[in-house]
Amino acid sequence: MLRTITGFHPDEEGEWVAELSCLHNQHVRHRPPFQDRPWALEESGRAEHIGSELDCPLCDRAELPSDLSVARTAGPFDEITLPDGLRRAHRAPAGTWGLLQVSEGSLDFSLETVPSIERHLTAGESQPIPPEIPHQVSLRGPVRFKVDFLSRP
Repeated sequence: MLRTITGFHPDEEGEWVAELSCLHNQHVRHRPPFQDRPWALEESGRAEHIGSELDCPLCDRAELPSDLSVARTAGPFDEITLPDGLRRAHRAPAGTWGLLQVSEGSLDFSLETVPSIERHLTAGESQPIPPEIPHQVSLRGPVRFKVDFLSRP
């Protein structure tokens, strides 16, 4: 999944790390012939790449970034109170992850990653939701769930 580079910082060993719009970080090493990124070595090269896109395999797997905290919670919802807008494909806003948590019953969840993620979630299970990726839930009878929206403080 392509994500926008929003900045850079060095890691503990001085290697450059791209900060992505999805809140993940990714090393941008220059190690020919496997990684040909001479632009990562110079400040001007890194500056030119802010706003460009980089593939984020962590988003493809819907892995939560570290250091997120709950900004707000939607729900709990059940089969009666779930708004119509959440019954069809929708997206979490930019810079915000969702964490769907089922407390009773079950539902089906699909996320339009490549390959897509399709899960049947039951009570006690949760599913991270990356920002800006279409997803939807399909209810399977009585259910109760909530979604925490997570961001960096």
